[in-house]
Amino acid sequence: MTADSEMDIKEAFQRAQKGHNNKAKLVASLNSRYNKLEDKTLFHEEFVHYLKYAMIVYKREPTVENIIEFVARFATSFLSPPKTEEEELQEEEEEEDEEDDHPFLSFIFNFLLESHKASSHAVRFRVCQLINKLLGSMAENAQIDDDLFDRIHQAMLVRVTDKFPNVRIQAALAMTRLQQPKDSDCPTINAYMLILENDTNAEVRRAVLSCIAMSPRTLPKVLKRTRDIKENVRKLAYQVLADKVHIKALTIAQRVTLVQQGLRDTSETVREMVSSRLLPAWLLRVEGNVIGLLHKLDVENCADTALETLKAIFKGTLTEELTQNRAQLDNRKLIPVDSLSCENVLYWRALCEFLKAQGDDGEEMLEQVLPDAATYADFLYRYLKVVPLLTEEQRADFNQLELVMTKEFISQQLIHLIGCLDTNEEGGRKRVLSVLQEMLALPQTPSSLVSLLTEKLLTLIPDDHRRIQTVAEIISDVREPIMEASVPMDENMSRRHQVQLAEVKVSIMEAKQTLEDSIAAQDFSRAAELKDSITELENRRNQILQEVQERSQPADKEIRTEKNDPETLLRCLTMCAELLKQMGIKTRIGPTISALMSSLVLPSIANAHPAVRNMAVVCLGTCTLHSRELAKAHMVLLLQIAQLDEAKIRISALRAIVDLLLLFGFQLLSETAANLTALNTKSPDRREEDAPAAAEEKGDAPEDTAQSILVMLSEFLDSEVSDLRTETAEGLAKLMYTGRISSAKMFSRLVLLWYNPVTEDDTRLRHCLGVFFQLYARESRAHQEVVEEGFLPTVRTLMNAPVTSPLAEVDVNNVVELLVELTRPSALIKPSTNTEEVCVHDYLAVRICGEMLKDPTAPEVRLYTKTLSNLELSGDGTVKKDLQTLLQQLVQEVKDRISLRGLEKMIGQLADSKEQAELLSPSALQPLDVNADEAAADDPSKSAKRAKRGTTGQRKVCAARSGRKPSRRAESSEESDGENVPESVPQVRPSRRAKTAALEKTKLDLNTLINQEAN
Repeated sequence: MTADSEMDIKEAFQRAQKGHNNKAKLVASLNSRYNKLEDKTLFHEEFVHYLKYAMIVYKREPTVENIIEFVARFATSFLSPPKTEEEELQEEEEEEDEEDDHPFLSFIFNFLLESHKASSHAVRFRVCQLINKLLGSMAENAQIDDDLFDRIHQAMLVRVTDKFPNVRIQAALAMTRLQQPKDSDCPTINAYMLILENDTNAEVRRAVLSCIAMSPRTLPKVLKRTRDIKENVRKLAYQVLADKVHIKALTIAQRVTLVQQGLRDTSETVREMVSSRLLPAWLLRVEGNVIGLLHKLDVENCADTALETLKAIFKGTLTEELTQNRAQLDNRKLIPVDSLSCENVLYWRALCEFLKAQGDDGEEMLEQVLPDAATYADFLYRYLKVVPLLTEEQRADFNQLELVMTKEFISQQLIHLIGCLDTNEEGGRKRVLSVLQEMLALPQTPSSLVSLLTEKLLTLIPDDHRRIQTVAEIISDVREPIMEASVPMDENMSRRHQVQLAEVKVSIMEAKQTLEDSIAAQDFSRAAELKDSITELENRRNQILQEVQERSQPADKEIRTEKNDPETLLRCLTMCAELLKQMGIKTRIGPTISALMSSLVLPSIANAHPAVRNMAVVCLGTCTLHSRELAKAHMVLLLQIAQLDEAKIRISALRAIVDLLLLFGFQLLSETAANLTALNTKSPDRREEDAPAAAEEKGDAPEDTAQSILVMLSEFLDSEVSDLRTETAEGLAKLMYTGRISSAKMFSRLVLLWYNPVTEDDTRLRHCLGVFFQLYARESRAHQEVVEEGFLPTVRTLMNAPVTSPLAEVDVNNVVELLVELTRPSALIKPSTNTEEVCVHDYLAVRICGEMLKDPTAPEVRLYTKTLSNLELSGDGTVKKDLQTLLQQLVQEVKDRISLRGLEKMIGQLADSKEQAELLSPSALQPLDVNADEAAADDPSKSAKRAKRGTTGQRKVCAARSGRKPSRRAESSEESDGENVPESVPQVRPSRRAKTAALEKTKLDLNTLINQEAN
């Protein structure tokens, strides 16, 4: 090849480094030069020679990136431009025997595939990047040789398992066009799914998410990434689902879960992605019909999720458009009863609540979609009266049951709408109150609506005493309704009256006959007497006739009959519980509430029906919160119920006990200690094991009483009933956080419960304890001391766990790292101002050294040594001396080499600063490697050696940290740049002048290296 052509290649590479040069012209010029050559071999070799200068640079320098882009353009410039389908059909037969791959393109691919196993991570990274660029620059209908396809495929499958994340990212992106979604055993898709499940680097998972093809096989994996630990991955997963997945491809459960988790995500960016991308994409699929979108969700069973969805949609909609779509309202601003459905009534409610929340701005629009209070009250009354009440036989018919459940759901939404009404006007408010009271008193009202009706009734009555009086009257009407009872007719009395009436009639007839005879005999004095007797007999006859008439038409009497059936009792207890819940905590228990307690609540605790008993326990627990005396009287009863009844009722009693202890403290038990002696039926061994130092309460409660309670709660933590176990753990967490309990042993039990594989499926328990550990340990130094005190018991329990125990599967290293992170002094929200206090980690270090000295040959010595190196020790001189003494004793006792090395390192760290400077000074004279920073960031083994504290990479420890590890974040930002992956946070684009100035300062120039080689 001539010197002139050599300069052309060299000059092309030199110009390609500069971003302002027109790469298209460079490509055309070099392409023209290449086509004129007969022997292409020298050109190939020289081209690759200059390409190697760029391939040895790992850092994302602009000059190198420009060269890579130029090489990809030049290599693909030899391919024919994309053709239409008609042209492809015409030339299909002609091109059957022709080679599609250009010699230069084949040469570049061969060179890259031969280099992909290079020892330099920079070369491997550039190989994968170039292959990705080459395949991405080809036309959509481009074809390559089958053999080349297989070679690229195999090489990239190897590189996606590379130890450097950036290499894995480029390899994953390079395989995008090698996917075959219709193939059930496609190696690329299998590799993608494996990466999504197992790759520890978030940017690699993001890269795979951005390019994986959607199919029934890959969809579950993408859905799982919406629960990824990194918010950037979750955000991209929702974006991929919005752009690539039709709403019909998801099941109802998947749709509900996506919206529910997305709108409640802890990250604002993820919530924004769901609101601005996923929901609009779904709306687009249903042609903008919001009611149609609600049909795609399970509205009846997931009403809260549907409401959140609607509110998210409303936020992105103009207010004028909201009032135009008025959910089929008529001229009365009501939905006709025949047109009511679960979807449109929920939309109506959500729209009204959204406008109500806008304040004065939405008040005018709210008047357009909601009638006045009196009109709405009449509408609600008419609808609720026709909701049927099913018998047991009718409940067996699924169709009838489904219809009634739908009507009850619609009724609930209509009742919720009462909160949006304008009840300032007296007449409208009175009408709403009367409707609510009448519906609560009606026996036909479904039980599922009683609680909601009571709640809305109480919100309209501001005064507590009036509330109590109103609800008590309704309960009285429901429990003892007025009934008309007729007195049964007595047959003997009726017969007696008939006999008397017959005798009187006979006497009257005889007296009249005698009267006629006396008048005929002119015995007028006798006739006058007879006339008087006849009058008396007639009066007597009339009296008897009146009595007979009254007996023959008996008058109905209004009497009150007490009803004790489970349905009635449950309705009354529900109203009572809602009343007690709405009452102010400072409202004392008056005569009315006391009467309800004695006549309704306490008798119902012994009821045979479980639902009645449960609601009675709820009422009792809520009522005791208002009265200390009442709490003392019924604490023993609640404790007995918590141990003896059904699981659901035990949980209700347990909640009441925890609330009482939170409100009144363990002092409440001091006056009921005598009654609790019968409760202590547990074995002394178990009590001695669980109770020491468990009730160091701020008050002066008797120790045995508090211990009895804590022994019971400790046993509940081992319960097979997951709900009871979860409720107990949550209650203990509340008691410890508020300072009612200070127990290292109980904290240890909670840590072991959190890690126990048995609780893996108990999401609520895991979440509750995960949040509690962070808040508790960061709240105060005293709490950190509790954690530090529970460190060794926790580790001992795990190390001594039998093989058959679930705790044997727990990673002890992970538990230790969690406890170390929780006790870091720098993790405190308000660090202690007392400089004389000894650091918690200092205490922990002394404890660990003492534990190691007990048995220097124990297997956990290595674990303790690693823990010592992770502690955040203070600069206290006394503590340093003590630790140095202990460590020197350990060095003499411990035989394990790895442990000895760690102990010696600790001794070196505790040395004076001058000695440390002398030890570290030789490291400053080491030569500097160009790629040293990137290699150290990428190589986990090297970074572990250089780091002062070991990284964990564990899910739970990450959850309990307070963001003290910039090294992991730096590795994610520098190492995994995520090229071709959608950015997680949009950044403001700098001006061209600022961008150029920044590039001039940092850019790498390859011309120096090229010229040195030429010389």
